[in-house]
Amino acid sequence: MQIEATTQAPLETGADTIAVGVFDGEDIAHDVAEGTLQRLLDRGEARRAFKRLAVAHAEDRRFIVVGLGDRARFDPERARLAAAAVHGRARELSTTTLCWEVPHHLDDVRVAGLVEGTILAGYRFDRYRNSPDDDGAGLQRLLVSAHHPVDAPVATAAIVATAQNRARDLQNTPANELTPERLAARAHELAGEVEGLTVEALDEDAIESLGMGAFAAVARGSAVPARLIELRYEGPKADGPLLALVGKAVTFDSGGISIKPAMKMSEMKFDMSGGAAVLEAIGAIARLQLPVRVLGVIGATENMPSGRAVKPGDIVRASNGTTIEVVNTDAEGRLVLADCLAHAVGHGAERIVDLATLTGAIVTALGSSHAGLMANDDGWARSVEAAARASGDLVWRLPLHPDHAEAIKGRYADIVNSTENRRAASITAAEFLQRFVGDVPWAHLDIAGTANDTGRAPTPTGGTGYGVRLLVELARRLAD
Repeated sequence: MQIEATTQAPLETGADTIAVGVFDGEDIAHDVAEGTLQRLLDRGEARRAFKRLAVAHAEDRRFIVVGLGDRARFDPERARLAAAAVHGRARELSTTTLCWEVPHHLDDVRVAGLVEGTILAGYRFDRYRNSPDDDGAGLQRLLVSAHHPVDAPVATAAIVATAQNRARDLQNTPANELTPERLAARAHELAGEVEGLTVEALDEDAIESLGMGAFAAVARGSAVPARLIELRYEGPKADGPLLALVGKAVTFDSGGISIKPAMKMSEMKFDMSGGAAVLEAIGAIARLQLPVRVLGVIGATENMPSGRAVKPGDIVRASNGTTIEVVNTDAEGRLVLADCLAHAVGHGAERIVDLATLTGAIVTALGSSHAGLMANDDGWARSVEAAARASGDLVWRLPLHPDHAEAIKGRYADIVNSTENRRAASITAAEFLQRFVGDVPWAHLDIAGTANDTGRAPTPTGGTGYGVRLLVELARRLAD
């Protein structure tokens, strides 16, 4: 989709469909054809209530009038939702060029929300279908018309939303194609496209040689080679703390020897969602040339049962020397992340955020609206929470407590990778991870409920790309 900002009036842009938003208590600011749009409101066909839509034809154009509700409540997330609703109607109308008339007094972050909502709602993943549901070309061009220049927020929003859609592509691709090697290849593609981004992908021999016994134990069960993907970006005049973004990328999770039930096991291709978000967020940060220093660490592997697979009761040693008794091989993500987090610390990380589809328990606790946030530093947690609110990738903080640290103490090793009861399962998983970050301010995001098939607009089905916007916003704030 081509995205452009313009100060031309909507009728002058050549768009075949024009979106006009109206807030509670307000009327149409720029009407057409002797009051056509206002009459829709006056007659009740169009309404100011949030996301209510009506269509009119005038001056050889289609107009979609959308209610925006209370202006005071119209935040960037509501802008995204309104834009997604408009996109749905525009698609039904076979729109090829849509122009959003920016309402008066709308700031840059809300203008960006209109762009993001349109791009995200326009996403389709049909590369494997011989007969897609809709044979039409779809929306090809989005114009954003405002009285003042909005080029910067529109361009930024286009980069970030496109990165989120690329993360969704990675999530939705089946595991037989999106192997750890292919994920590493995508990282190399990004490095070739974006200035200042470098990538190194380490194979299993290198992973073993680094002493990453926890990561290597998970990888051992699969015939598909694992990769440790390391990305580095240093923006212009960057002098702040080194931000490490760590992603779990289990490209397929069978559960290993502790095999999962067959029902919905196909969804375990989404177990690499944290890695996808980290990869594409760093790509967006580099495209935006943010003045930050970023280290990305992505542990990519399958978790499969085989004669070589790690077994319940095995003891493995992570790269920081911690010994781990493997109680459950389906608690593999924390084994992968343990070595990735220690690797980030060893490479000078001064702030860390990890993203992982780590526990089913977080879905029970928070559903699909929020990711779980657990952190060892209150100030860093507040920074992540602020970025989450601003980006619309919401989080809810859960506590860490000495009781949780006690729960993961091992009988035969330093710690166990899973407790044998379900109490505070998401928190004890985070407590496990905390053992590998030392004193570095760290935040863990359990995204199991937000990563895919949330039913929430503008990304209701398949991979959501959750975390891309949050991580970009966090980097932006760290640069300020």
